[in-house]
Amino acid sequence: MKKILNILFSALLLSTLFSCEDFLDLKPESDGIAVENQSSDSVLYASASEAEAALAGVYSEFRNEYWELDYFVNGDAQSDDAYAGADNPANFQINDYNIDATNSNVSRDWAYLYSTIGKANTVINNVMAVNDPGLTDERKQQIIAEASFIRAFHYFQLVQLWDDVPLVLSSVSSFNLEILPLLFPPRTPADSVFAQIITDLETALPHVPVSAINKNYVTKGAVNAMLAKVYATIEPHDWNKVSQYCDAVIAGPYSLLPEYDQLWNNEHENSEEAIFEINYEGTTSSGNWGASMFIGSDWKKFNIPSNDLVKAFDDEQDAIRKASSIVFMDVTGMWTDPHYPQTDYPFVNKYRIATSPSPQNYIFLRLADILLLKAEALNELGDVAGAAALVNQIRTRVQLPNTSANTQEAMRLAIEKERRLELAFEGHRWYDLKRTGRAIEVINNAKGPDGVTPEGYNLTQNRLLWPIPQAELDKNSKLTQNPGY
Repeated sequence: MKKILNILFSALLLSTLFSCEDFLDLKPESDGIAVENQSSDSVLYASASEAEAALAGVYSEFRNEYWELDYFVNGDAQSDDAYAGADNPANFQINDYNIDATNSNVSRDWAYLYSTIGKANTVINNVMAVNDPGLTDERKQQIIAEASFIRAFHYFQLVQLWDDVPLVLSSVSSFNLEILPLLFPPRTPADSVFAQIITDLETALPHVPVSAINKNYVTKGAVNAMLAKVYATIEPHDWNKVSQYCDAVIAGPYSLLPEYDQLWNNEHENSEEAIFEINYEGTTSSGNWGASMFIGSDWKKFNIPSNDLVKAFDDEQDAIRKASSIVFMDVTGMWTDPHYPQTDYPFVNKYRIATSPSPQNYIFLRLADILLLKAEALNELGDVAGAAALVNQIRTRVQLPNTSANTQEAMRLAIEKERRLELAFEGHRWYDLKRTGRAIEVINNAKGPDGVTPEGYNLTQNRLLWPIPQAELDKNSKLTQNPGY
């Protein structure tokens, strides 16, 4: 009983702590719950404005450290597209497939993702009780839909990184012994997590608008795009569903920009190609500090483009996308790197406004991604010619000849290559290699500056998943560790 009382007292104390650092360090992050300081029969949101503010708070989570930096480290530096760069030992572990359960990035990413899910849970569970004529039932449904999409978006990150994860959909309004299972839940099988992700997205789809001028908000295109990506990731893949939801996106108000570099020159924000794009104003409260992590000569940056990726661009004679994705600078006298000479050192070039705070937007979903996913679905369903037409549409924009792939197996590799060159440094590569079952073969055959696989590139089956953070295991005896850790 003393131990239980201590747990309850600690949880109550933590509910009063709202500074970012303390909250992330001390809150039992494995709960995924937003703790509310009110009685169980009270109304959390007293007005329409409070409900809208709560939803805005959920959206604002896309401007935290996970989405500004770690998402790209996880998707790109963990792949063959980029080296860790900089001087962070936690990133080196991720780059070298040598992560341990005390890795600080692993711990903070778990905390960030569950913190956002907790905020989304609170909105989803409470907005219908708002008694304000200014908040119509239609708007209530839309608020729930938007929060459901965001919850699904974050659970999709969790299940790809860790596989089985705690699935918590409730928020806590009062403390008693009955909430302990919610505060310290076990891991839920990945197929059940995927099922909930699909349920959340299906819940969102009928209640969000078709489009929005500001692509920062959830639309039908964003929901359909995520459903396509989820069905391409679940095992077994459901290619008919992937095709269906890709078609829904393609039929929407989207089109490829005429020139590839228009996506990155910061003159076409929220363009007709963007489906879901996080907007920044460059102010203290809305500035993207993450952009300065990837480009600039003031200090050694993160996610240095790999020799293997540079070679892939050169082998394809893909000068247009290479120039948009990678810029070379002279860093003589600033730092050394075993992969490149100081006189010709590469940086990520897609996020170019490196001021702090920066107004640099991030595009998380765009049409080219979905066109290539549709091509993948068609190829897996036996329509190689249909897949080729979509791949060629992407290649034509960057003045490359049509693909020569004319068999299903050759087309698989052609699509993989096209996704790599088209989507470089957008956080997709690691997850693409994982879902296609190609990660181990591709990573272990990546080439460094001397044509030899870089030291540390020894990926094994167990390292396809991250370890459950040790701090979470220490707090929650119901959690189990992934194999190999």
